[in-house]
Amino acid sequence: MEAYTDFAQVYDEFMDETPYEAWCGFLVETLYKYGVSKDAGEKPEPDETVPSDEQEARNLRQERNTILDLGCGTGTLTEMLARKGYDMIGVDNAQEMLQIAIKKREQSGLDILYLLQDMREFELYGTVGAVVSVCDSINYLLEEEDVLQTFRLIHNYLYPGGIFIFDFNTVYKYADVIGEATIAENREECSFIWENYYHEAEEINEYDLTIFVRGEEEELFHRFQETHYQRGYRLEQMCRLLREAGLSVLETLDADTHEAVTKESERIYVVAKKM
Repeated sequence: MEAYTDFAQVYDEFMDETPYEAWCGFLVETLYKYGVSKDAGEKPEPDETVPSDEQEARNLRQERNTILDLGCGTGTLTEMLARKGYDMIGVDNAQEMLQIAIKKREQSGLDILYLLQDMREFELYGTVGAVVSVCDSINYLLEEEDVLQTFRLIHNYLYPGGIFIFDFNTVYKYADVIGEATIAENREECSFIWENYYHEAEEINEYDLTIFVRGEEEELFHRFQETHYQRGYRLEQMCRLLREAGLSVLETLDADTHEAVTKESERIYVVAKKM
C-alpha cells in the first residue's frame, strides 16, 4: 500500500481543482442527517464539581462527535471538517503526506490528531462518532480480505449507532473510462505524466507516475517515478463486506450526481451504520 512518497510534495498543487468544499458539504449534511453533528464542537473539560457519571456522559458525547478521516492525505478535508467544529483524527500510512498535513495544522492552529497508520491495522484511543474516507482511499485495498479487516476495525471503533461514510471507484470506471488512458499536465513549477494500465483479471488499475519538480536552481527539474495500484469494486461487494463486518447500509448514491447508482456510476458514496 506504500504510495505518495515523492508525489506528496506536489499533490496539493495538482489537486487544486478537487471539489473539497463540495465533499465537505456533503459529509456535513450527511452527518447532520444521521444525528452525528448535534453537539459538534462541544469539548467537555474535566470538572471536579460534576458527578462522575455526568462527566462520563459528557466525555461520551465528545467521543460521539469525534470524526476519523481515514486516508486523510495532506489533511485538506480534515481541516475543513475541523473548522466546522468537529474533533478530528486523521490517519494515513504515507509519512510524506502527513508531514504536509502537520505543517497545515501548525499554520491553522487547529486541534487535529494525526496518526501514521495503515488503515488495515489502525488503533485509536477510544470510539468515534463517525468515520469518513473519501477520494477513493478504500480502492488502495487490493484484496477483499483487506477491505473486510478495515471495515471490522471501523465497526470496532465506532460509537454505538456511529456512521461510516466512504466513496470508492467502480470496476466500470477503471475498465471503461480511465483504463489504458494517459494523463499529462504541465505547470510552471512541476509537471507529471500519469499512465494507466488496467489488469482485467485482477480488476486492478496500475498508475505509473512520472513527476518533474523544479529545483532550487530555476532551470533544473528533478524527475521522480512512482507506481500506484487500486482495485475496482462493485456496490454489491461493498454492501456484503459491510454486512459481514457488522455494519448496516443506510444509503448509496452516485458520488458525482448524488442520484441513484447506475451501471455507469464511476464513483459511489456509501453510508453505513454500526448495528
